[in-house]
Amino acid sequence: MLSYEDLTITNIRKELEKISSEMMRLIQKYDLNATNSMDIIPMARRKIDNAKDYTRFLELSLEGRILGEAVTALEEATVTD
Repeated sequence: MLSYEDLTITNIRKELEKISSEMMRLIQKYDLNATNSMDIIPMARRKIDNAKDYTRFLELSLEGRILGEAVTALEEATVTD
């Protein structure tokens, strides 16, 4: 996770790319093919049989959410009318 000092739009986007890549590996490994984003956590709970992978899946989900919100806030703060 990025430190507070490293929270720039560019750094956050790079970190989100890393998170997405690792998440995609887990999605493919466990065939998590949910059509609705609300179904992905229950599906992961059922299909991911390795505790470390499940924990990492949850960590990536949370990190992605936090960073996504941070980049949105930064973009909104830097937009001028």
